[in-house]
Amino acid sequence: MEWIMNRFDNKHILIIGGTSGTGLAIARQLQAEGANVTVASRKTSDAIEALGIDHLELDVLAFDPTFTKDLSNELHGLVYCPGSIKLKPFERMNPEDFRQEYELNVMGAIQSIKVLLPLLRKPDSASIVLFSTVAAQLGMPFHASIASSKAALEGLTVSLAAEFASAGIRVNAIAPSLTATPLSQSLLNTPEKVEAADKRHPLGRVGQPEDLAKAATYLLSEDASWTTGQVLHVDGGMSTLRML
Repeated sequence: MEWIMNRFDNKHILIIGGTSGTGLAIARQLQAEGANVTVASRKTSDAIEALGIDHLELDVLAFDPTFTKDLSNELHGLVYCPGSIKLKPFERMNPEDFRQEYELNVMGAIQSIKVLLPLLRKPDSASIVLFSTVAAQLGMPFHASIASSKAALEGLTVSLAAEFASAGIRVNAIAPSLTATPLSQSLLNTPEKVEAADKRHPLGRVGQPEDLAKAATYLLSEDASWTTGQVLHVDGGMSTLRML
């Protein structure tokens, strides 16, 4: 048990977008397993301060590469998990809606990885975890802007996995279905909505941040040392199962 709880000892992990929801759950999980965790986001949160986790100010839509100046001189892991839930009929979307999603989900990840790559190359091995969505491969109404940007992120995942493999850097993505976080509050703010959402998933419930945190922790760990270029669907069976 001691080995399991300390598999991240002396490992430095940066989480971009980690002050609430999934990112916060990942930070808690990694810290509990011995990691030295830093969170970068526009502002900190009471939860991050209570955990004693270092916070760096970073707005991925107004990217300032100098945020790295206070980081450790090496990184063993990077998690990029900013996101949004803006569901609209296609007829009501304009090009700016798509542009904003792409900037947040894809360009933010690209700029983060580029500036952090020298730190990720320092250890013998490192891991990058990105976040997609079940809607990138499973067609859902009103998801055009989200799904198209996250599909681009999946393409980035496999491309960078191939490019970075020789440097010992693994790149994977997690594609969740609806998860109970502050971001999805408007979709789960009544018992009726929760019940309906639960029923849409073969396993009978929506996701919890801890479900995604456990998956991300696995991909960051040496347990996943032979896993790269994968999109891991943590979605209650939504993407592959049809219950008759």
